[in-house]
Amino acid sequence: MATASSINKRFSLAGATALVTGGSKGIGRAIVEELASFGATVHTCARNQAELSRCQEEWTAKGLAVTVSVCDVAVRADREALAGRVSAMFDGKLSILVNNAGTAYLKPAADLTLEETSRLMTTNFESCFHLSQLFYPLLKDSGRGSIVNISSVASVLAFHSLPIYSAAKGAMNQVTRNLACEWASDGIRFVAGNDFAQVEFNRLPLGRLGKPEDISSLVAFLCMPAASYITGQIICVDGGRMLS
Repeated sequence: MATASSINKRFSLAGATALVTGGSKGIGRAIVEELASFGATVHTCARNQAELSRCQEEWTAKGLAVTVSVCDVAVRADREALAGRVSAMFDGKLSILVNNAGTAYLKPAADLTLEETSRLMTTNFESCFHLSQLFYPLLKDSGRGSIVNISSVASVLAFHSLPIYSAAKGAMNQVTRNLACEWASDGIRFVAGNDFAQVEFNRLPLGRLGKPEDISSLVAFLCMPAASYITGQIICVDGGRMLS
């Protein structure tokens, strides 16, 4: 029989350390706040220092343990510098990596430039894979490593004017499955959440559009001890969109 103490431990992130990319707004910000509210110490990054500073002031006022730094995940040198900062900050161990940062161009395929195509793949897929590589040793050494990739329903459904974004998210899903198998023996779990909040031109059967909080609650659960048997899964948080 579960006791109150055992339940609290299973549904807590106390003592966990986390990195969330793209945490200054939208889904990323909601994830930062959710993880921190469950006891995790969180570091987040974004490209805009002013936005990060405003967020940090608000988080500090709420009593949330969050630090920030500037990083463009599309730039390899920035990713490597971020890994060095986080390693020093958390003594070479990281419990949670959330690959959330992403970008999209709502543009017909025939009109996409090579530069835009490269930016989409670099930001949405390459950064996710490279950051997972960079933080692999820290996640392994933590003894409780969890990686959550924020994907999209566009990875499994066709949407007008999102061809490369959709392809990048589909690649993210497959890497999630493969690395879940490859790194299982190292105690690292890999899961992805297909969000709907970024595809706001599709109204849900539930009668409302998705909110960042709908995604962040799933992410927090997936990082908890209670979810320790879940790995390699692509979970749709779409309000029933896939059923319509």
